[in-house]
Amino acid sequence: MDINEAVELIWKNRKYETKDPKEAISHLNEEVAESLKALMKGDVDKAKRELEDALSCILIAFKVLDLNVENAIKRQIEQMKKRHDKVMIFKKSKVEIYVNGNLKGSWSIWDSEDIKEAEKIAKEFGCKIIYEK
Repeated sequence: MDINEAVELIWKNRKYETKDPKEAISHLNEEVAESLKALMKGDVDKAKRELEDALSCILIAFKVLDLNVENAIKRQIEQMKKRHDKVMIFKKSKVEIYVNGNLKGSWSIWDSEDIKEAEKIAKEFGCKIIYEK
């Protein structure tokens, strides 16, 4: 089945009428939350059903927001393909951050506490860490 055809079928068979994006996103959020609650209780089958309901909700939200699903999927794939090389280099007295080989920032480090904090930041942002001596 074509994705746009599926969106139209879901739109025609939706349980609620809305043109309000906030309401559509709210319904999506509720279904995702229910899926998570079911998983946390160990009920995988219910989690799957709720997630399927969330799929309908996201497609309804796309329609309400006038988003083309195919284009959104293509944009997401391209975004995911983009590789962001993030490197944090620890030098004697400073830390430098590079993204795709370009220096984006640096700051001085004075003691082991500064190093620990920089390492924490590197992990948080998914940086490869290099220690120079």
